[in-house]
Amino acid sequence: MTDIPTMRRILRENHSIAVVGLSSKWHRPSNFAAKYLIDHGYEVIPVNPGETEVLGQRCYADLLEVPARVDVVDIFRRPEEVPALVDQAIEIGARVVWMQIGVVHEEAAAKARAAGLDVVMDRCMKIEYARLFGGLNFVGVNTGVVSSHRSRYVPY
Repeated sequence: MTDIPTMRRILRENHSIAVVGLSSKWHRPSNFAAKYLIDHGYEVIPVNPGETEVLGQRCYADLLEVPARVDVVDIFRRPEEVPALVDQAIEIGARVVWMQIGVVHEEAAAKARAAGLDVVMDRCMKIEYARLFGGLNFVGVNTGVVSSHRSRYVPY
């Protein structure tokens, strides 16, 4: 389990995030989290062989195709796909492997740590950013719709 100071450091020091499994469907968690990260100053690089463009960014088939530096590999894939992604993360010189909620692979995590990468498992970058830096409100979404302030408009 990754401690809070480590997650805070990871989120503060790393700004280029390859989101593996990023979907163009707005209602998918990967899309929602990536949009949130973009809105909070991160560079998001979509990685999904089934897409050509997501959130206005060119999408790459795998991590090895990404021409830019990648700090964090954010994984929205099934646990059995993680070992190959960790191998690619090590090969491209990523600094962090972050596995989303429900994604846990202890052996791949140990391999990443042995190669000098930070590892976060079973956590969402969007939720952790909001929790650690502000913005986590009702159901984890700061929409501005739910408020304790009384509306100036009275419908009756």
